[in-house]
Amino acid sequence: MIDLIQITNDPDLARRCDALEGLRLFVDLERLGKAERQAGRNTFISAHQLDDVARIRAVLKRARLMVRVNPLNPDSAVEVDAVLERGADWLMLPMFTRADEVQTFAALVAGRAPIVALLETAGALATLDKWIATPGLCEVFVGLNDLHLSLGDHFMFEPLANGLVERVAVAARQQGLRFGFGGIARLDEGLLPGRDVLAEHLRLGSQAVILSRTFNRPDESGAPAHPFEVEVAALRQAERALAGRTPAQVEMDRTRIGGVIKAIARSIGVRTEAA
Repeated sequence: MIDLIQITNDPDLARRCDALEGLRLFVDLERLGKAERQAGRNTFISAHQLDDVARIRAVLKRARLMVRVNPLNPDSAVEVDAVLERGADWLMLPMFTRADEVQTFAALVAGRAPIVALLETAGALATLDKWIATPGLCEVFVGLNDLHLSLGDHFMFEPLANGLVERVAVAARQQGLRFGFGGIARLDEGLLPGRDVLAEHLRLGSQAVILSRTFNRPDESGAPAHPFEVEVAALRQAERALAGRTPAQVEMDRTRIGGVIKAIARSIGVRTEAA
């Protein structure tokens, strides 16, 4: 069962997630450089605060709480201590480009919690073999949004189609680490439908994916179009069905989805050049 990661600082939603099997909660404290990096893009920039870590921790009975801190900086030691004091189970390091950044962060954490390396830069990808064996790592998570920008790609799922995500999956598996990537929309929504994204997670042996904002999207009246629990149940049903594919079916899906991704990327590239 893939961990479904819900980004939230809402204790009520966190409590509902905790009642479901295989949900992971995510408090996002990353600020440094993010607004500049994602300027002009329809991306989520969190307003979570340090005290949200304790607020979410207080309502959880079984789900893990992962906290994304800021990229390594002079205040990282203080931030790490503060997040751990408030009950974080796992710490996620974003936007690193070199192996020594991962190693320094691991030294700051000093074994007090498992570390998730968020691979989202060309530098992190190029130095993968130099940092993936860092003691303290438990998971490598590929952040496709920033990674595709760093690589100069047009579409966020291009690293999936060109084999880069699979390369990371293989490296993580060889080290005995968990692996995950990207975000996922509702099953039949998104430029690349959630169902196809889920199929690739199953093919690559992924163990984690971030739920997109569409899972909590209200209808025009402000009420949820479908309860969060209904959307998660639909995703789980599709996960079970996709897990039952034959190897031939998996390969057919890989080829088809890769073609869809490349076609979308070409279309975006044409529009970008025309603009």
